[in-house]
Amino acid sequence: MTAFADECRALWQGRRLLWVMTRREIEARHAGTAVGVLWSYIQPLLTVAAFYLVFDVVFAMRMAGAEGARSHGAGMFLIVGMLPWMAFSDAVSRGMNSLLEAGSMLQKNPLPPVLFPMRSVLASSLVFGPLMVLVATLYVVTNGGGRAALALPVLWLGQLLLSAALAYALAILTAALRDVTQVVAFMLSVGVYLSPILFPVTMFPEGWRWALWLNPMACYVVAYQSVMLYGEWPALHLWLIALAWLVAVAAALSVLVRRSRDQLVDWL
Repeated sequence: MTAFADECRALWQGRRLLWVMTRREIEARHAGTAVGVLWSYIQPLLTVAAFYLVFDVVFAMRMAGAEGARSHGAGMFLIVGMLPWMAFSDAVSRGMNSLLEAGSMLQKNPLPPVLFPMRSVLASSLVFGPLMVLVATLYVVTNGGGRAALALPVLWLGQLLLSAALAYALAILTAALRDVTQVVAFMLSVGVYLSPILFPVTMFPEGWRWALWLNPMACYVVAYQSVMLYGEWPALHLWLIALAWLVAVAAALSVLVRRSRDQLVDWL
């Protein structure tokens, strides 16, 4: 993990530059539009509003709770899982392409490559983070959460670290092999169906539930549901799965950084 530690050190030393790059990333996403950066918040909010309007107001659909004792509107259920998934997907997809987009800059300036994936991930977190706070506050007040709500900042931090490590690892792989972009884009498009976002875990065949945990976001989605829908502290196995994924991705990233250090700029 030495290479991983070196990247963390470089990230800390360049934290001021990273903040400037992150602000410019957000501003550049909707440059030239009438409302500017507000579009970054409007689009997810419209998606959330559409879920609620269609499923809870128009169709009045209900979804059973974890134990079948409590039920929630289908739109409310979808929002809890879909918003974190949108944040994860946006961070990973943008971070994955960040090194290719910064290729000419890296060839001319000896900047740490880690700054560019992290810029994309932080920009996404600054967009979806406030939305998560807003939605979580509404859900916790409505459904009760008490001390269980204290798990939400830890879950968001874990998701941020996972997104950053995965985005950087995929950015290196994309620099080496452009086909990675197509593969990951497909996996992100179908990943929403392989996590308990569109359905409760109890609806998935019991003998195949282990397959859900092959999606790194599944444990976070279930944990968010536990807190916001049922007011319960996430189960221990969810924390362990999240930690296992984070350690595995960090270890893989360390190997990729070490092996690509002398060739990365040439690949770009």
